[in-house]
Amino acid sequence: MIYSFLGFLLLFTLVGLSSAMFSRQTKADYYLASSGVSPWLVGLSAVATNNSGYMFIGVIGYTYTTGLASIWLMVGWIAGDFLASLYVHKRLRTATSSSGEVSYAGVLSNWHGQKYSALQRLIGIISLLFLLTYASAQMVAGSKALHVLLDWPLWSGAVVGAVLVCLYCLAGGIRASIWTDAAQSIVMMGAMAALLVVALANLGGIASAAIQMQAIEGFTHWFPEGLAFAGWGGVILFVISWGFAGLSVIGQPHVMVRFMTLRDSSKMNRARAWYYLWFILFYCMATGVGLLSRVFIADTGSFDAELALPTMAMDLLPPVFVGLILAGIFAATMSTADSLLLSCSAAITHDILPHKIEKTWFLKLVTVAITGGALLLALANSQSVFSLVIFAWSGLASAFGPLLLVLCFGGKPSQATAIAAVIIGFTAAITWRLLGYHGVIYEGLPGIAAGLAVLYLASLNRQTSTLREANS
Repeated sequence: MIYSFLGFLLLFTLVGLSSAMFSRQTKADYYLASSGVSPWLVGLSAVATNNSGYMFIGVIGYTYTTGLASIWLMVGWIAGDFLASLYVHKRLRTATSSSGEVSYAGVLSNWHGQKYSALQRLIGIISLLFLLTYASAQMVAGSKALHVLLDWPLWSGAVVGAVLVCLYCLAGGIRASIWTDAAQSIVMMGAMAALLVVALANLGGIASAAIQMQAIEGFTHWFPEGLAFAGWGGVILFVISWGFAGLSVIGQPHVMVRFMTLRDSSKMNRARAWYYLWFILFYCMATGVGLLSRVFIADTGSFDAELALPTMAMDLLPPVFVGLILAGIFAATMSTADSLLLSCSAAITHDILPHKIEKTWFLKLVTVAITGGALLLALANSQSVFSLVIFAWSGLASAFGPLLLVLCFGGKPSQATAIAAVIIGFTAAITWRLLGYHGVIYEGLPGIAAGLAVLYLASLNRQTSTLREANS
């Protein structure tokens, strides 16, 4: 198994490193691949970056613990993601071209040709803080998989991952990450399908597996136990809140930058088709594996739910396939960590520092330094991957999602209004989580709603002032 893992991991790594042959040694190429990526690569890379360690480790672990009720996370997430994409992705790609910016913060701050430097710096700072947390979660996810399957110390996976990220950043920047994403997406789709088929066969088929799941108390309930006391209103709000989790993808710089790399904005529908086809198929299979894992691994008291996938693979599959799954998981988490850290690097060199840096050797140096910071966070981490990802995801979405939506619908908020929306949306989400309400309602819902409310009230006030001036 160890040789299989190392062999496949080497293959994924070589795919990423080969991108160096196409590097143009410019800032736009390092952060955006010169906006020349084909639709299928954009789609596969975006869905791999969206999911990565969160899907392999976090979602399967959440399904193992929650049961059938976890499907609302999948339904809400994909529906919210899709609705947002109808209005955002193509407009964001167009704004990227017209603004000439290479970062997510830069595009949002220069959408209509204005120069909102303070806003750009604020978005850069928030991105840096949350994306570092997110990247450390990816390293933790890879470490957990290596710990279970290879009995390596928990710290070793994070260190190996940090080395791979440095190699990617020294090779081709975001192009290396995109190519690796696409390779592991294709391989992991086949591996997950194989695991699902083998697991069902071992349980005697779909009907037999369903009966065994029904024997687990509360496991096949359609909604979490706590919502039974909230009535249908609570149930509907629960489902809608996960729709906001999917909509929150528009606030994730590391995912949205994939669509910013597309060769031609007119090909966005093709990129989205690849994205959602892969997303739906893989999410369904991951949820299925999560449900079946509870039947195979019944000791919920001492078992870490986020180790369900690697443990199940080790029990059911031949060593060569176990090595393949492990290499795919690890490559996915590290290529996502790489894209997160590249976004952090862009935040520092393009958004936060007063003078924008153009020399690629300095960009790479900053990325390596940030990788070291993420590694330290991963080594000190004591929270679950799922918890860390949701925390970072909701914070970024609440800060940036409302502003991006308003910009895509033609809004022209002032810099002061945009900054207020970013701060209030972000604060609302964090406060909601600190109060402990996130267990029932995803904190992105009140966070995004608060940001939108600020932008709407400011627009209403501006219209009222204009009418008063016209009538006076």
